Amino acid sequence: MALKKQQFADGEIPIFDEACIYKRGEYWQFRMWLAKEGKYARKSLRTRSESTAIERGKAAYLEIYANLQQGKTYFSITTKEGVERYLKFRQRDVELGHIVQGRHTTISTHLQHFLSFIGKDTKLKELERTDCEGYFYHRHKSTNGNVKQVTVQNEQSTINALIKWLHKNGETHIDGFDFKKLPRLDKGNDAIRRATLTHDEYESVYRAMRTYCAKHNKLDEDELKIRKIVQHYVLIAANSGLRVGEQRQLRWSDVQVERHNVGGKEQTLARINVRAETSKVRTSRTFLCRNGQYFERLKEVTKPKSTDELIFTTDGKSELSKRALLYHWHKILDLAEIPNRDERDLVPYSLRHFMITQRIMSGLSFRQIADMCGTSVVQIERTYYHLNDEIRITNAVADYRRLDDGTIEVV
Repeated sequence: MALKKQQFADGEIPIFDEACIYKRGEYWQFRMWLAKEGKYARKSLRTRSESTAIERGKAAYLEIYANLQQGKTYFSITTKEGVERYLKFRQRDVELGHIVQGRHTTISTHLQHFLSFIGKDTKLKELERTDCEGYFYHRHKSTNGNVKQVTVQNEQSTINALIKWLHKNGETHIDGFDFKKLPRLDKGNDAIRRATLTHDEYESVYRAMRTYCAKHNKLDEDELKIRKIVQHYVLIAANSGLRVGEQRQLRWSDVQVERHNVGGKEQTLARINVRAETSKVRTSRTFLCRNGQYFERLKEVTKPKSTDELIFTTDGKSELSKRALLYHWHKILDLAEIPNRDERDLVPYSLRHFMITQRIMSGLSFRQIADMCGTSVVQIERTYYHLNDEIRITNAVADYRRLDDGTIEVV
């Protein structure tokens, strides 16, 4: 590999006769001519010591030379180009069913925020680990404080996944950013309690939904239809504990309504199959939930033409949008006069918290609830155990007696 400049000036020290180090100000620099790219590769060696500079210069030369032998370029693509390549790579995961399209959209949104912070034309190989220390401050300021800390933390995880992938593909010198450590989020019982409806509040929501969908409102056909769809979405979510994404992607072929005699009383149950490709954890599961008649009632509203149609849809083709769901959800909470709903972060996902809490209170084991909800026993125990004072009281006053056959009975 020939250097563009074969003769070195005073103060320039050749390395392997193909590169040199030189001093600029107090620090030593490295320079190497790249014939294929028609440019000099330059790098600060960040040392005042000549002997250290020589060693670092040799290491820099060997690294660049090895990469060039593999067909890699030295000069960097921009952050925008890096993001585009990564999103294209992640689209393959969508096609393979490893992630859903909605997750890909979320990743794209996260990385657009990153580009607005770091700059679209910034060279990837110029990035340093400390370049994103001010990311949380930037996001907080740019949204006037309206961005949640958990949202920023999720964005930071996505950004570092991008950088790790780019580093593996030789496009960055770092494998991640050192983000400023944020205060630990309160994920304890009190936080879950605030984000969950109480039993009385759910009863208020139940009554409010009947009023919201009443004929005396004189709604047009389309408005009444979507209100009833959202009503049944809430009813089914509160009984099934499905995640929002899982529920919105349900098809009629995924649900079978069954009648069972339980304790001499007929119960209408729904057998729900969550497909792996619609599950957050990419694992399929089948479970039974109460009040299967809600699916039958909803079928009378939407009148599906085939079992392949989505359940929560106005046209049989498109999912009920998150925007429409949230809009009517907030209207229902207003009508139900639920206090402090914004501060408590009450969202449709809160219905999953509600269902799990009610199942715990009814005496189901953590394993039973975990199987229904597609999560781990550890997660259920860590998040929900001791959530309610009723459980604490029951545990405190529990007693037992030993029966004649040796078994123990709680009294």
